[in-house]
Amino acid sequence: MTAADVDRWSAELDRLHARIGGRFTRCEPRRRARQYLAGLVAGLDRTNGWTLAEQAGDVSPDGMQRLLRWADWDIDAVRDDLRDYVLEHLGDPQGVLIIDDTGFLKKGVKSAGVARQYSGTAGRIENCQVGVFMAYRSSKGHALIDRQLYLPAAWTDDRDRCRAAGIPDEVDLATKVQMARGMLARAFTAGVPAGWVTMDEAYGQSKSLRVFMEEHDQAHVVATRRNDDVITTSMGSARVDKLIAALPGRAWSRISCGPGAHGPREYWWARVPIRVFWRPGRGHWLLARRNISTGELAYYICYGPRKTRLMDLARIAGTRWAVEECFQQAKNTAGLDEYQVRDWRAWHAHITLSMAAHAWLVVAKTLSSKGEPAPATT
Repeated sequence: MTAADVDRWSAELDRLHARIGGRFTRCEPRRRARQYLAGLVAGLDRTNGWTLAEQAGDVSPDGMQRLLRWADWDIDAVRDDLRDYVLEHLGDPQGVLIIDDTGFLKKGVKSAGVARQYSGTAGRIENCQVGVFMAYRSSKGHALIDRQLYLPAAWTDDRDRCRAAGIPDEVDLATKVQMARGMLARAFTAGVPAGWVTMDEAYGQSKSLRVFMEEHDQAHVVATRRNDDVITTSMGSARVDKLIAALPGRAWSRISCGPGAHGPREYWWARVPIRVFWRPGRGHWLLARRNISTGELAYYICYGPRKTRLMDLARIAGTRWAVEECFQQAKNTAGLDEYQVRDWRAWHAHITLSMAAHAWLVVAKTLSSKGEPAPATT
């Protein structure tokens, strides 16, 4: 990296910091937030209060811990500023919103939301926290723009335990699907430019969530279970796997859903129109993906512009990988999963700042690849 690149990246971090600076009521936490962002991406062996404090030249982690736990700043407003920052640089009318969750392995029982639960990160049931996230992807790049810590019923049924972890009394039990709906509602209210939404089976199998998106005329390609029932064009209902199994061989097309680590990600794809009545200009389809090597099938419920092509649906289904890459990058380069906090507020504070640091890296890399100078800090 040249000196000009370093200056460009530093100037872009200053610009992001200036953008969120108004959310801090005092200069001391505002300054620490800049140090925290810089420390998260400094390549430290471990990212925690002590190492971040040492990176900032402090003799103890007290200031960094205070930033996360008690300092007076609006964490959700910073989240919204981060979202707008991402959209300013990556926004596109055909952008894709992606919902997914990721686990954070933890020891003990005192960290907010921790429980023995399934972690996609580990691929099994582990003692962990689980966060639900929304990512934004366009041809310009991808980054995380929303987050919320999931609380199992064992937590929300025990208000004393919640209070001990700093969880407000008004935070009640919410399923991951309900969290996804809340994130989508925030995105719709904010006017996030998104042509499509995609998500895996854990969310896509929810009929209520699909209806919610249709009510907002939001096009989507969402995975579902093989035994999900759909309304057919003959006004009956059928399992999705049975509908797909009845397709002739000529219904399948070999299509790449985007580049992968080892070249184009090619699968066999097919679709079936579903629903009797279509909204004017809109269509409903059952989409299937078949692995070329193993024959394994995946199924998707789709809603979108009536003239949408099979290759377009395949491409949207294939964009879900972007949220996994966001998790990996944010954990590897911005300390998303490296925190030593237990309470509710501190978790959201750290995760929000980590998302901001990752977004800065994405934007700075985009600007650098274009050879563009960072806009002047205001």
